Amino acid sequence: MKSKYENNVKIIKALSDTNRLKIIKILSCGEMCACDILENLSITQPTLSHHMKMLTECGIVNSRKEGLWNYYTINKVNCDKLIDFLENLISYTDDCTCKEHKKCEC
Repeated sequence: MKSKYENNVKIIKALSDTNRLKIIKILSCGEMCACDILENLSITQPTLSHHMKMLTECGIVNSRKEGLWNYYTINKVNCDKLIDFLENLISYTDDCTCKEHKKCEC
């Protein structure tokens, strides 16, 4: 069983790149084809393909193919799960790991 940390590490790593964060912001406007995303960035098509592969493999972006074109959207469900994970990470919970170590007053 993967821990809740391991389940989110791929997404966090994928988002640790400036261009991938820009792509997420671009996709916040709605579905776009790769060619439209590329127009908004100063990168090559192969570089965009690499970034899109990272974003789709971690589950933060959905991809669909129509003819010769790939279209991308933000995966809202997985974004919401990541937000919940991050909120839980910085909040006290009953399963707080520091309870086990008795190093804090949680």
